[in-house]
Amino acid sequence: MSQTSLQPETIEAYIKGYHGAPFDILGPHQSGKDIVVRAFAPGMAELAVVTPKGRTVMEQIHEDGLYEVVVPGKLPKFRYQLEATNPDGTTRLYDDPYAFPAQLSDFDIHLMAEGTHLHIYDRLGAHLVEVDGVKGVRFAVWAPNALRVSVVGDFNQWDGRRHVMRFHQGSGVWELFIPDIIEGDIYKYEIKTRYQDYMVSKADPVGFAGEMRPKNASVVWNIDKHQWQDSDWMANRSNSQSYFAPMSIYEMHLGSWKLKEGWEWYTYQDLARELVPYVKEMGFTHIELLPVAEHPFDGSWGVSGH
Repeated sequence: MSQTSLQPETIEAYIKGYHGAPFDILGPHQSGKDIVVRAFAPGMAELAVVTPKGRTVMEQIHEDGLYEVVVPGKLPKFRYQLEATNPDGTTRLYDDPYAFPAQLSDFDIHLMAEGTHLHIYDRLGAHLVEVDGVKGVRFAVWAPNALRVSVVGDFNQWDGRRHVMRFHQGSGVWELFIPDIIEGDIYKYEIKTRYQDYMVSKADPVGFAGEMRPKNASVVWNIDKHQWQDSDWMANRSNSQSYFAPMSIYEMHLGSWKLKEGWEWYTYQDLARELVPYVKEMGFTHIELLPVAEHPFDGSWGVSGH
């Protein structure tokens, strides 16, 4: 049995999914002249810490997959990866999510807490980023009353103990950077509540893409890769959008305005070719769109604001 410094009740709380402060347990921790590294990797035949100086096998301190090892080193310069050996003998080398610092600044957290962050969509949701040369996704979600929030998906077998998020006290925001996740990966947030042990998995409320019904997971997506080509129109907008010109507004829902055979939606390119001539022919000067963002039930038009 390991001589770990973790209390048995702490280990039990994490294994059973009640521990909401994973960085207190997992990742690297300075201990005198050495570093204690802990990781949770269920179902592995072996787990090891790999540094430029070599490979050290970790000790399993709980049969469900909690590992620990003591190695020489000093934070914050200590760098390592984890090598997981599957029961069939295959191995995978990966970066430990709990080796990375918080990805949201104190200023971001402050603005979120007081409700004055004007670009919160740049912080919440799933963003493809690179941290210390490692590519991955930064996840962040607001869940102020949760006991624990985790990112779950195919990449961790939907096990909410694998990627428990960091909680920012005072703001209600949970965040975690997970290396190696790529565009197209599906995910949800697993939320452990404080009400009678209730737990639920939810799509991302600030997700940038989602699965087609009846599936409802969120999808990691890069919304910054689209190249806008409306610079000429923007430059002349003030000339054509006069406050003193007459207006006749055509309100519409893009998804149901017109469909191709087989219940296939029109693309934006299709709509540009057919919708604009139709609206002009009917004498309208402007188009008002009902919400165009993806949401779990596309049969609903959402709510139109006036």
